[in-house]
Amino acid sequence: MRPLAAFLVAAFGLSWVVALPLWLGDGLRTPLVGVLAALMMFTPTVGVLAAWAFSRTPVRQWLRETGLTLGEHKGRTALLVLAAWLGVPLLVALSVAASVAVGVLEVDLDGLSLFQAQLRAQGLPVPESLTSIAVTQVVVAVLIGPVLNAIPALGEEWGWRGYLLPRLAGTRGTVAGLLLSGAIWGLWHAPLTLLGYNYPSLGPWAALYFTGFCVLAGVVFGWLRLRSGSVWPAVVAHASLNAVAPVTLLLGDAAAPPDLVVAGLSGVVGWVLLAACGALLLKIFPVRTPQPAS
Repeated sequence: MRPLAAFLVAAFGLSWVVALPLWLGDGLRTPLVGVLAALMMFTPTVGVLAAWAFSRTPVRQWLRETGLTLGEHKGRTALLVLAAWLGVPLLVALSVAASVAVGVLEVDLDGLSLFQAQLRAQGLPVPESLTSIAVTQVVVAVLIGPVLNAIPALGEEWGWRGYLLPRLAGTRGTVAGLLLSGAIWGLWHAPLTLLGYNYPSLGPWAALYFTGFCVLAGVVFGWLRLRSGSVWPAVVAHASLNAVAPVTLLLGDAAAPPDLVVAGLSGVVGWVLLAACGALLLKIFPVRTPQPAS
């Protein structure tokens, strides 16, 4: 079996194995859904290890080729890590502001009614003033979230951007590699998204819709990987996205809950921002097409 095929079989096959209790149980209402989703994030790493077993590449060379080192220019990698750490929250904030501006998102900055509704749904007491709590959660998500989410984010990113992207870009060209790796990344989520994960209103169509988001986000994450020669900026970007994006819902209005199909970074508004960001990055700071690897 070729290394790339071994990677894909392991990553996709194990993702379905991990998610099987959801399909045999109550779907996304299964109590362990959070734990299973987190475990699923490590299946691409297993795929990388499977590919390595077939490639027989020396360990140090493999770590370098898959981006676990800091790349040739460590200073650039450090700057891109910082850019990812601060840039992703900025993109999320811009998507919220743009969603409000075009009328697809209503916010309740005074009462934070959607935050209150979430607390009540979890059986938690609602303090008289939620403002300080909401601000604290946002600050923690921006500053600490990338650290807390780094390990599971690495579980995915070592596979998608560390191993897969350079191989696709090396054989098909940079742009095609970015788009194709993003599409594969999106389809890998199918065990969850076919159940409506991320877009409950779409049902199984969420799988196709989320793939579109992954293609666009994958261009930005992939640019970080190719520009730095390291997977770590993409890891920080992914970890920051997972931390910050859900917190923005704290600003919503319970009387008009946000439709994630159109609002926020994962909605249509965010797609436009991600597409513009990816295009600008590739235009202003072009990346070198990797040489084909095993």
